[in-house]
Amino acid sequence: MSSSLSDHRTHSAIHSLAADQAGQELQGGRDDGDAVALDGETLSRANVFAIAKGLRACYIPDASWERVRASRDRVEVHVTAGDVVYGVTTGFGKLSDVNIAGDDVEQLQVNLIRSHAVGTGDPFPTDVVRAMLVLRANALAKGYSGIRPETLQLLVDMVNHGVHPVIPSQGSLGASGDLAPLAHMALVLMGEGRAEYQGHVIGGGEALRAAGLQPVRLRAKEGLALINGTQAMSGVAVATVTEAERLGLWADAAACLTMEALRGIISAFDPALLATRPHREQEEVAARVRSRLQGSQRVTHQGDLRVQDAYSLRCVPQVHGASWQAWKYADDRLAVEVNSATDNPIVLEDGRILSGGQFHGQPIAIAMDLLKVAAAEWANISERRIERLVNPQLSGLPPFLATNAGLESGLMITQYVAAALVSENKVLAHPASVDSIPSSANQEDHVSMGTIAARQARQVVHNALRVIAIELICASQALYLDKAENDLSEASRRTLEFVRSFAPPLNTDASVSDAIAALADALQSSVELP
Repeated sequence: MSSSLSDHRTHSAIHSLAADQAGQELQGGRDDGDAVALDGETLSRANVFAIAKGLRACYIPDASWERVRASRDRVEVHVTAGDVVYGVTTGFGKLSDVNIAGDDVEQLQVNLIRSHAVGTGDPFPTDVVRAMLVLRANALAKGYSGIRPETLQLLVDMVNHGVHPVIPSQGSLGASGDLAPLAHMALVLMGEGRAEYQGHVIGGGEALRAAGLQPVRLRAKEGLALINGTQAMSGVAVATVTEAERLGLWADAAACLTMEALRGIISAFDPALLATRPHREQEEVAARVRSRLQGSQRVTHQGDLRVQDAYSLRCVPQVHGASWQAWKYADDRLAVEVNSATDNPIVLEDGRILSGGQFHGQPIAIAMDLLKVAAAEWANISERRIERLVNPQLSGLPPFLATNAGLESGLMITQYVAAALVSENKVLAHPASVDSIPSSANQEDHVSMGTIAARQARQVVHNALRVIAIELICASQALYLDKAENDLSEASRRTLEFVRSFAPPLNTDASVSDAIAALADALQSSVELP
């Protein structure tokens, strides 16, 4: 269940994890080592991603525990008084008008989790599952959910001990929370369902025991508090936004290497020119390109070889910049979401328990749909640069970058592969958030499909990374055939060295399929560009 582009199986080394790395189990408000505080207010995407990858542990700070206990006390007051509270002393959804007897309040929560855990499809990757656990714990730590401290602590312990519920990836409408996915998560807290522990999928109760943990018996409101939230879509979004940032930076770097290979015109990136249309992101892209190409003897100026480049080179600041604008919007929305209470009902500090729509995933759904388009565009323009590299009528280089064209096909089919990937992205980029199917006997008559949008966005990003890998390989081969390595900028030489560690120059036909996959994996995981 790894998030690697080429490996979707669990790596047990990842799952020894944060508890071992932190040195000991994290309890209560104790901050050991490099652990991340889950206080419901300050959690960053970067820290969620680090915990999701097993690089850091997490804990609940003392101030948050005080809010959690106070919130729980408010729930107990209402339960003791026999007040009518949605999901506490009533049924759910369309059944909210059915009153629940006091003796059945706890069984109601257990039944909720069991009945809602009906997801289907392949399990979420491990990094997404870990992000879901972290994000749900962080939302509960805000103190608006009425969860008991021991239930919240078990969520944190599961993260730090590497107990990962097996959560099917399909089945959420993205409103009323990610009900089905989060119910599968909650099953394991109850000692039911299935979980992965140290590379093996076993029963949820067995996984907890193996990690030295004990399941909880859910009390009033706790089942609802665990599943009414946007943590499935947000968990996918954390990984997607992080990987999309790397995609965007590598798209800029790939464009630079192609500029070197095709002797692109740097004049189009002049800061005075860009300032006449002052979109900040396009100026940032142009500045990165100028910096990476500084010192190059390959790039040209307007009129040296030609007056204008094709759009796929000349319009890099405008196209890449627009994608960066969309990325920043998605990142901003996610920053709010990861520190939000997405329950229903919400336990307010004044003692009221109010029903609302805080669980609705529309903000993330639209953000992920927008990110799909942004990532698809990074790939679209990259594929056009690939075509310019392999097409002799456009490049002036040997046909398809072959050393003996005709007898050899060179990198001809890499452009086919890139074309297939960008075409697939165009289908995936259709917005999920404009769709809605009513549920719960039309009580829940508008839903976000945000989890679908997030899942599709991550696939688009992964496809786009493969396209960028192909462009880098083609640009590398073009520079090899043109014997131009010594004329590159320092940054381009570093990029070229990085690419060739996965895809050495071709002197005859050979499959580069494995090289594309390995390089795409490296682009996805690289924190800094060479």
